[in-house]
Amino acid sequence: MQFIEQYDPLLPLLACFGYKWWAPKQVVPMLPELRQNGAVFVDVRSAAEFASGNAPGSINIPLNELPSRLVELPKGRDVVVFCASGSRSGMAKMMLKAKGFHNVHNAGTWGNAC
Repeated sequence: MQFIEQYDPLLPLLACFGYKWWAPKQVVPMLPELRQNGAVFVDVRSAAEFASGNAPGSINIPLNELPSRLVELPKGRDVVVFCASGSRSGMAKMMLKAKGFHNVHNAGTWGNAC
C-alpha cells in the first residue's frame, strides 16, 4: 500500500502513456482492411511535417485546422487519424467523436499507416 501511496501522482501519467502505446497497436492490424473498405486516412501533423513525408493516399488536416475542416470528412465512413507520436491523433480522435464521427481510429504514428 505504501508503494501505491508513494507513486500515486504518477499513476495517471503512466496510464496515459500505457494507453497511448496500447491503443494504436490494436488499430494497426486493421489498417489494410480499413484502407480496402474506403476509410479516410487523415494526417493531423503540420503542413511542413506532412510535406517532409507522409503515408500514401493520406490527406493532411493539421490538428489546429480540424474543427474548421470537418466538412471535408464523411461521417458515414471510417476515419483513421495519425501524427508523429500519437498524441495529436489521440486529440483528433476525441474531437471527431465529440462531433458525431462514430468510426474513428487512432493509428498512432504516420509510419503505421504506410
